[in-house]
Amino acid sequence: MERLLEVMRRLRGPGGCPWDKEQTHLSLRPYMLEEAAEAVDAMTAGDMPHLAEELGDVLLQVAFHSVIAEEAGSFTYPQVERLIVDKLIRRHPHVFGDVQADTPEQVAANWQAIKAKESKAPRSICDEVPRSLGALARATELQKKLGTPASSEAEVIEALHQGDLAEALWRMVALCRREQAHPEILLRERCEKAC
Repeated sequence: MERLLEVMRRLRGPGGCPWDKEQTHLSLRPYMLEEAAEAVDAMTAGDMPHLAEELGDVLLQVAFHSVIAEEAGSFTYPQVERLIVDKLIRRHPHVFGDVQADTPEQVAANWQAIKAKESKAPRSICDEVPRSLGALARATELQKKLGTPASSEAEVIEALHQGDLAEALWRMVALCRREQAHPEILLRERCEKAC
C-alpha cells in the first residue's frame, strides 16, 4: 500500500500527471462507482484474475482519495486504515469480545445495534442508505429499513393498471424481497442476456 501511495503522490506532485493533479474527491466520484461495478462484474463472472485487477482499481481509488485528503490536511491513509480496523473489531464483539452470536442473523442484529449506537447525530432512514446506490439496490435497502411489507404479483399489476410505473417498480422490489431475490442483481443478469 505504501508503494501505491508513493506512486499517487508522485503523480500529483511536481512533474507529475496533469490529469491526476487536477482531480478532486468530487471529480473522482464516477470512477469510484465504475471501479466498484467492474469488480462486481468480475465476481459475477467468476473471473478471479480479472477480479484481482479490478480490486486493484478499487484500491487505487482509496489511495487517490487518501492522497488528495492528505494534501488538504483532511485525513491520511493511516487514519483510513485505523478507522476500518477499529470498526471491524468494535462491530465483531462475538469474535474480539465476550458477546455471544452463533448465527449470521444474530451477528447482523448486533452489527446494526452497534452501528446505531455509533451514530453521532440522528439520521433519517433515507440518510442511512447511500443515494449513489443503483435505484433498485437503494429501494431494496430502504424497504428493509422501513419494514415495507412484501408485495404480491397482483399489487404490481394494480400499480401498472393505474399507470404508476414508479409505484410498480417499488412494489416489484418488494416482490423480489418476498422471493429472496435481489432486484439489482436480477436486472443486471437480464441485461447480460440482452448483450
